[in-house]
Amino acid sequence: MSTITTVTVTGMTCDHCAASVREEVSEIAGVTGVEVDVESGRVDITSAAELDPAQIAAAVTEAGYALA
Repeated sequence: MSTITTVTVTGMTCDHCAASVREEVSEIAGVTGVEVDVESGRVDITSAAELDPAQIAAAVTEAGYALA
């Protein structure tokens, strides 16, 4: 069964921003999909199990952005 975690990321302005966030979040173990909406900052993360919020925050920070 898949789990969907939704977070809001601040600072994204373009498709390149979305790609950076998608790439970093996709590297978290267990993540099977990442959908990013630049306008709203919404990021839906599909994973095999619950994710550690600290891992999500670290991945977003690594991409150069922050969680709202």
